[in-house]
Amino acid sequence: MSDLKSEAAAKAGVQTVPVCGMPIAVLDYARAVEIILTWAQDRERAYAVEAANTHVAAQSRYDKAFGAAISRFDLICPDGMPLIWAANHQIPEEERMSDRVYGPNLMLRTIEASVGTPVRHFFLGGGESTLEKLEARFAKDCPGAELGGSYSPPFGAWPDDEFERICERIRETKSNVIWVGLGCPKQETWIGNHKNRLPPGVYLGVGAAFAFHAGELKQAPPLLQRIGMEWSYRLLMEPRRLFKRYLVNNALFVGYWLADTIKRDD
Repeated sequence: MSDLKSEAAAKAGVQTVPVCGMPIAVLDYARAVEIILTWAQDRERAYAVEAANTHVAAQSRYDKAFGAAISRFDLICPDGMPLIWAANHQIPEEERMSDRVYGPNLMLRTIEASVGTPVRHFFLGGGESTLEKLEARFAKDCPGAELGGSYSPPFGAWPDDEFERICERIRETKSNVIWVGLGCPKQETWIGNHKNRLPPGVYLGVGAAFAFHAGELKQAPPLLQRIGMEWSYRLLMEPRRLFKRYLVNNALFVGYWLADTIKRDD
């Protein structure tokens, strides 16, 4: 996978650096939120935004189909501290990032900042009970934010007309910021592969953010998040589901980063 560029990010004045071939944006929460809200009001096209961790970075490298989907994203934020470290290694000290742009926090900050703007949020993915708790939480904590609605697609293989059903729901609610919580890699693949056919708006893959904000999963303690060890906490919480993912992808990420660093330094 060669190093990708994002035309939309460049047009927005965002510097990017390659990490595992992905154009990782050099920015903070405030700038990411500003870009999302600006793009949401474009109303001319669909934009794709990702909060990427080591799983996304590694899989984009070894999985060609997934990498092709990621290549269609307009803004890739560094969700994990290892991506911050890898990006900072390539830029001057005075330009380096001090914190990641963590998906769940980005979601909360964007919804909070959208109050008083022509932005309406839609939640796609998760079970009905999760979505009910999610909408109730944001209605309570962000009372001025416009919540367009939500949709829980069927588990497993989707029927042939599911894409049109989802698009119709988004159009009906006039939503222009669509939070997609289908899990990685399904959410990134769905957004990337359908981007040119989606209704105008900003589509964000946020993974476990739905479960966190709905109160179904606990987030790692701040200290573990700051030192890049959030994965260890989540592994303890969900060992069967996450053991292989973290074992394989964390090791691959380190290997890819080392190989790319050696190549650049030659």
